[in-house]
Amino acid sequence: MNFNGMRVFVTGATGFVGGALAGALSRNGADVHALARPRADHSALDGMPITWHEGDVTVPKSLNGALTNATWIIHAAGRLGQAGVPEDVYRSINVDGARNVLAAALRAGSKVRVLHVSTPGVLGRTTQEPATEDLPYAPTNPYERSKVAAEKLALKFAARGLPVIVARPGFIYGPGDHHVLKLVQAVRRGQFFYIGGGQHLCHPTFISDVVDGILLCLQRGRVGEVYQFTGPRPVTFRELGETIAAALGVPPPWLNVPGWSAVLGAMGLEALARLIRQTPPLSRTGVDFFSADRVFSWQKAHDELGYTPKYDLSTGVECTVEWYCQHGYL
Repeated sequence: MNFNGMRVFVTGATGFVGGALAGALSRNGADVHALARPRADHSALDGMPITWHEGDVTVPKSLNGALTNATWIIHAAGRLGQAGVPEDVYRSINVDGARNVLAAALRAGSKVRVLHVSTPGVLGRTTQEPATEDLPYAPTNPYERSKVAAEKLALKFAARGLPVIVARPGFIYGPGDHHVLKLVQAVRRGQFFYIGGGQHLCHPTFISDVVDGILLCLQRGRVGEVYQFTGPRPVTFRELGETIAAALGVPPPWLNVPGWSAVLGAMGLEALARLIRQTPPLSRTGVDFFSADRVFSWQKAHDELGYTPKYDLSTGVECTVEWYCQHGYL
């Protein structure tokens, strides 16, 4: 892909997805500008010709002037789901932050376009049939509710005339990630267990496929549309656990816990975590994630953008585990 002559402003570039996007755009010729909070670590992008702007999406005035002459704004900043985070924190970062970026984009002029990074999690639990973009929102937790509100905002701005496209990459993993790392570490320590036999479905998506999908949005996406990007196929949590174990060279997970027992255990861990002011190793939101199907269709992105995910689970997991080992996380 060639992005020569294109100026792209990226929020969230110190994070996993935003950083991968900023790096890919820079390598493909774009003039990349990125927002970073004071003292944020952007060493992962050291050596790349990226212009950094100090600011915060929750501080509207810090966006003033930063978006000038941008061809695209990729809004990838956000707070990921984590146990114990109050709902107002999600709203401040994911909703108010999105509103601030969209409003700044509207002020920046008629030539700027916005790519808003959302999540298929806004659809909540699914059946075993892949959920399409046109299904109604059905969030199940504070994080998903905040992403629904942010996506609605983005589409409202699109209706007002701001050229906005929404991308929904789901269950992202790969080199550079620290979110799924905890799951990999649990498998390595023999602490990962199945709920309901591990037969529920998830839809892992390798970071390179996510980047390819979003770059295709910049080239071919239709304004006002939503596109989902996932891996080639859904897998059971049992297959996920066994694939991670194989890449690590450790015995596969074997323990199975009933759903009700996992919920009770999570409640106890949450209560203890509140007392000692730490993040619980397992939360009720986490139990819900492993206790339901979340399967999403990438057919629309394929038909309209030419998106086809390239990384199957075993290849992606092997690449990810190798990166974790090289960087001392395992």
